[in-house]
Amino acid sequence: MVSLSQPAYSRLDVEERRRRLLEMGTELFTRHSYDELSMADIARHAGISKGLMYHYFPSKRDYFVATLQQAATELAAVVEPSGTGTPLEQLTASVDAWLTWIDANAEAYAKLMQSATSVGEVRELIEGIREATAQRILDGLSPDSEPPPAVRSAVKGWLWFMDGVLLDWVAHRDIGRSALRDQLLGTLLGALAAAAGPDAAEISTAG
Repeated sequence: MVSLSQPAYSRLDVEERRRRLLEMGTELFTRHSYDELSMADIARHAGISKGLMYHYFPSKRDYFVATLQQAATELAAVVEPSGTGTPLEQLTASVDAWLTWIDANAEAYAKLMQSATSVGEVRELIEGIREATAQRILDGLSPDSEPPPAVRSAVKGWLWFMDGVLLDWVAHRDIGRSALRDQLLGTLLGALAAAAGPDAAEISTAG
């Protein structure tokens, strides 16, 4: 468990203190439900006063949202495409990175997705990540023009489908990671083929 009670903690700068608190929060909210923890409990785990805890986070909800935002930001950075290779190669690498991160942070990912239904800030964050991811895929498919509406809806629908598949994978772990990657990519290619647009043919034959 992350410890913040070391003597050196008092000498940490503001950003490093905040980073450590968020790291600890990710762990705490994974092991405990939101209602099980108070700010006093969290401060005690951190080895700091409740007043100092409130200095960094005005409320438990702010702290909870911040821990989830950190996880979402980390995930978004992990799946950022390299910019090299065909659209399909870049997408394959991003899906691989996505699955690797979720494999290592399964409980945090599940908590993030579950919280989206009840915490507006988290829902907006996830929707922003989906939108940015969809735009990157569409830019790869149609770099010089607006994609056909059917292609756009296929890509955005696939991202919703992907989250459902990943939550099932986290819960059951009865599909190998490479098989899951191929399933996700195959589903996207199938959706693009069904969209019957020229960009669907492009990604299907890329690489």
